[in-house]
Amino acid sequence: MAEKRVKPAIRFAGFSDAWEQRKLGEVASSFEYGLNAAACDYDGENKYLRITDIDDETHEYNLDALTSPDIDLSNADNYRLSEGDILFARTGASVGKTYRYKGSDGLVYFAGFLIRAKIKPEFDSEFVFQNTLTNNYDCFIKVTSQRSGQPGVNAQEYGEFALSTPDLPEQKKIGSFFASLDNLITLHQREHSKLVNIKKAMLEKMFPKNGADRPEIRFAGFSDAWEQRKLGDVSDIRTGPFGSTLHANDYVADGTPIITTEHFKTGELSEQKTGIPQVSDKDLSRLQNYVLKPDDIVFSRVGSVDINALITPFQSGWLFSGRVLRVRTNGSIDSQYLHYELSTERAKSDVIGRAVGQTMPSINTEILKKTVVYLPPEIKEQIEIGRLIRSLDNLITLHQRE
Repeated sequence: MAEKRVKPAIRFAGFSDAWEQRKLGEVASSFEYGLNAAACDYDGENKYLRITDIDDETHEYNLDALTSPDIDLSNADNYRLSEGDILFARTGASVGKTYRYKGSDGLVYFAGFLIRAKIKPEFDSEFVFQNTLTNNYDCFIKVTSQRSGQPGVNAQEYGEFALSTPDLPEQKKIGSFFASLDNLITLHQREHSKLVNIKKAMLEKMFPKNGADRPEIRFAGFSDAWEQRKLGDVSDIRTGPFGSTLHANDYVADGTPIITTEHFKTGELSEQKTGIPQVSDKDLSRLQNYVLKPDDIVFSRVGSVDINALITPFQSGWLFSGRVLRVRTNGSIDSQYLHYELSTERAKSDVIGRAVGQTMPSINTEILKKTVVYLPPEIKEQIEIGRLIRSLDNLITLHQRE
């Protein structure tokens, strides 16, 4: 029983008693080390959970690559998980990672680099598990896991982790609340992953493969062969201001943003000015040749040279730096379509393959001009393709924000 008694800043209605601080060793009835056995192909029934099977983000059991313990399981009941058991990773880079067993995960045995804590019935297992997702727990792991070799935390040390506990009804209320949030997060993460995979498939199948003149999938009503063109023949490509034209000490707290390579590594630009360097109206006036317009496309000149981003109306009037290449179409191509065409693995490989530099890839206007792009002869088809993939991007962004 702990000596400290505390109260949280926010509580559910109906609860007012102070919380008691306890050690995990008081809350758990036992700690046990896992099964010392190799993994084999999944037998369809007996699952084998190892550290790598626990998802780093969701702490859920990743069921994508199931295995079974490679031993006779007739005497392995002690290693079979029960509802509410909590597993702790005890060594390596993932030390401290946790997982709470649910019956819906099936018949599961846990491996030797994991420690199982069985929670006493007077404590809520979900509440205890949620405590392992806190900053307090992270700090405990960082301090406790320090070793001369690889990091590690043993069962006795886990038992020293301190947590504050209310009465059981309040524990259940809190545990249930955070579990419902976890479920929503997992749902959005799964939807996000599914949409990312769909987009990847569309980029592969709605654009021709290298050397082909038609894609695998097409909108109805279009059948003509696609054309191959050099990017420099259908667009104007410009490098941002160099050297003495603009210095870091020219930046101001509130002005016109100037984007550089790190601002679109994901293929999207932020719709806010926070964290982006800005220049004064005086500098903006003399840098008019580097002002961005909606539907411009920007590339990184160094580093992630295969990534491009489309300028939206929000970024209209922003500037681009000397580490950026700007692509502006000549009006014969739908810019949104071109953005996605340049995002295909074929186009990205083309750019990377012609980049220069051993340690840091680099491209210039002449290299980018030679990039081969595939174009449907009718701009209507370009627009349809761009709209479809943009709708996927909007859904992906929605689930990221949620």
